[in-house]
Amino acid sequence: MNVILDRFLMNKAFVLIIFSSFLFFACTKTRTNRNPYLIETSFEYQVNLNLPQFNALQNIGNPVFIGTQGVGIKGVYIMNTGFDTFRAFEASCPNHAPSPCSRIVAGGDSGTCQCDSYEYSLFTGQLLDRPDGEFLYDLLEYNVRSSASNLYIYN
Repeated sequence: MNVILDRFLMNKAFVLIIFSSFLFFACTKTRTNRNPYLIETSFEYQVNLNLPQFNALQNIGNPVFIGTQGVGIKGVYIMNTGFDTFRAFEASCPNHAPSPCSRIVAGGDSGTCQCDSYEYSLFTGQLLDRPDGEFLYDLLEYNVRSSASNLYIYN
């Protein structure tokens, strides 16, 4: 009887240790690399997809630049990536502090930084042709929420 009870308690202790370990590792915070070059800016901007200036967003792969003061740092690019999914990216180059040359200029479905000629995908925000051995940031992405024929871009 004691052998059975001892075995039961050992199994229970083992399960408790495994479960506790799982909870400990599941609750640890995930580290993110905060871009030191770009400040946090708080904004919300509404895009009415029925307006003519946003007609390009009806088709996949056509970025639209929003240069309104207070929307992002240097503005925002919005891209229709398909299946009623839209993404928005900061128009300021992510790998140096904002300066007169640091706005991304779109060309098709990618954009190029005028300062260092790095090219970024406006579908994913990723740096294209990333140099080996260097840590470089991708474009800063903003939140997009859609409701009927409106998009809400916000941070």
